[in-house]
Amino acid sequence: MREISNIVILTGAGISAESGLATFRGPEGLWEGHRVEDVATPEAFARDPVLVHRFYDARRANLKTVAPNAAHLALARLDAEWPGELLIVTQNVDDLHERAGAKRILHMHGELRSAWCLACDARSRWEEDLGDHPPCPSCGAAGRLRPDIVWFGEMPYAMEAIDAALMNADLFVSIGTSGAVYPAAGFVQTARYRGAETLEMNLEPSLGSFHFHESRTGRAGELVPQWVEEMLR
Repeated sequence: MREISNIVILTGAGISAESGLATFRGPEGLWEGHRVEDVATPEAFARDPVLVHRFYDARRANLKTVAPNAAHLALARLDAEWPGELLIVTQNVDDLHERAGAKRILHMHGELRSAWCLACDARSRWEEDLGDHPPCPSCGAAGRLRPDIVWFGEMPYAMEAIDAALMNADLFVSIGTSGAVYPAAGFVQTARYRGAETLEMNLEPSLGSFHFHESRTGRAGELVPQWVEEMLR
């Protein structure tokens, strides 16, 4: 590899699966027994908000039962010790990166522990259920809060900041992603076009593995700490 200063890291469901969180694209396209069309679209929320709230309330409660794994902890160490620019872009809606200690992070698909008010557009830190229609902490409107999650058909968050980081990256690393969901699946092509080295770490080769200079297969909890050790030598 050439001299590395600026690093962009993309993480997906595979890194949190080792902590016990289900991946979005499970067997038969189901997410914990639900069709994604029934719990992860604006149309689903308009059609059956009770079901959607119940689903995300359960996911939010489940976060209290899991902990960051070795991969999260290793990336938090890299975040703390890397002297150059570093950005962790996660597709995950959990907070395991933060709980591991990572600071330089963007959630492109939103966060389970955040609520978005459709009345005043405010976003609030949220730990409890939304299904009982609590008032918005900012404007007081009742029944207008929704999960602060980017659903299918909606624009991912912070795309301008992510794009700028990719354009300046010396190294792009993808961890635990399927390589099937855009725009994240195209990040490697953007980074490589701009001259970055590219590395994939995944349980098995992703759909976009051929775009990477190097692909390492195995558990994130083993591969990521090894790679971080290499980078911090």
